[in-house]
Amino acid sequence: MFSRTPSTATDITPPPDEQALRKAAARSPDSAHAHAALASFLCDAGRVEEALAHADRQIQSWPSRIWPLSIKAAILSGERRAADAIDVHRILVDTAPGIPLLWANYGSDLAALGDVDEAALAFRNAIGLAPDFGPAWLGLALLPVAAASEADIAAMENGLARARDPYHKVQILFALGRGYGARGAYDRSFEKYAEANALRSTLVRHDGAGLAAFVDAHRNLEPYFSETAQAHPPASAGAIFIVGMPRSGSTLVEQILAGHPEVEAMGELLALREVATAAGAFASPDAFVRRLQTLGQAEAMQLGADYLARMGRYRRTDRPRFTDKMPANWRFVALIRRILPDARIIDVRRDPLGCCFSAYTTYFNRHTDFPNTLGELGRYYRQYLRMMDMVGSPAVGKIYRLDYARLVSDTAPEISALLDFLRLPFAAACLAPEKMRRAIYTPSAQQVRAPVRRAESRLQGYMPWLGPLQAALDAEE
Repeated sequence: MFSRTPSTATDITPPPDEQALRKAAARSPDSAHAHAALASFLCDAGRVEEALAHADRQIQSWPSRIWPLSIKAAILSGERRAADAIDVHRILVDTAPGIPLLWANYGSDLAALGDVDEAALAFRNAIGLAPDFGPAWLGLALLPVAAASEADIAAMENGLARARDPYHKVQILFALGRGYGARGAYDRSFEKYAEANALRSTLVRHDGAGLAAFVDAHRNLEPYFSETAQAHPPASAGAIFIVGMPRSGSTLVEQILAGHPEVEAMGELLALREVATAAGAFASPDAFVRRLQTLGQAEAMQLGADYLARMGRYRRTDRPRFTDKMPANWRFVALIRRILPDARIIDVRRDPLGCCFSAYTTYFNRHTDFPNTLGELGRYYRQYLRMMDMVGSPAVGKIYRLDYARLVSDTAPEISALLDFLRLPFAAACLAPEKMRRAIYTPSAQQVRAPVRRAESRLQGYMPWLGPLQAALDAEE
């Protein structure tokens, strides 16, 4: 089935030619691959409505086929339009109930919308068809349903033994880690998390040295950019960036802001990374930083406008402010400050040990360069702190350091202070983020649908294995 995946910074494949794609689709009118390639091209070009119209034409031309419907569902899901995708998913699973991928995709969008019970049924339907289907096991494990039963654990172990796709193995291993952990079997749980990360490290290499070089390149960058009255992109003041480590509480912060009538919550998007890539961030970090230092006002405005245009394709309201909640955007705080100087940046901080270990227990997809060992995680965290210390000081007045522990223990005053920083009037709805009904696509999606409170930590049960992480966090530069 057709699925859309984000581009990567290291992708050197030349861009496809639109006419060639259209010719390929015309030559093979019943080719799902040809039509999916064209739809993907149109979406990447920001021409989503054209892609949807193309899919609709294929649905009419091939009413007995499921691939045109699958393409349409993937377009809607990829554009973060889960509510629109649900009806297409329903037609798909009614038409072809024996395909586990269709059930898993349906379950993923149901989960994003918070329909937990229906999502669980969809995932279990996928598992019933294919006990080794990793995405369904992981999707089920992330739902706030009853802890995995002994039968579930046994079925996952059986599925793991049968799985041939390594990514499915990784996802089952993470699901088993959660399952054993919920049952208090911390030794077995950690064993599964370690196996999951070890296998993932063979599939997705983490370039720790490259990250360190990227951060180090910023060492001579002027820490405070000029706050002049020069012209900025008109909408630059509308951007609110939420950055930090994964599992730091950034999804909760966005959910809180989503309750404000002046803020549209956009989730995790690649727009800033795409602009940074075009500006040379990954080709040569030193050259990228030199460019930031010498960037003319006109070019800075153009880069800012490019970012706003990329975000604009996902906007669904006319609210004046919007959030960009991609945690790894901490790498580009210097770029933000240069091309969007009126934007606000929220740096979410959580206890380093708990935050890093929570990230260690989280599945990251094949397109995400993220550490796979506890030692690498500790070093990654230190690079994050280095970057924020160099270019992200709260002293500049556009950056707010939010402490997650205070947010969940003294919620109302912390939210009030955050809104003041953002120059937003108080809104009572921000105090009840669990009442917000919107699609959320992060692993914390179900957690932030519960009232804000200090959650019980399972960290103590894993402490015997966290020595390498603590040592890496404590290491001197």
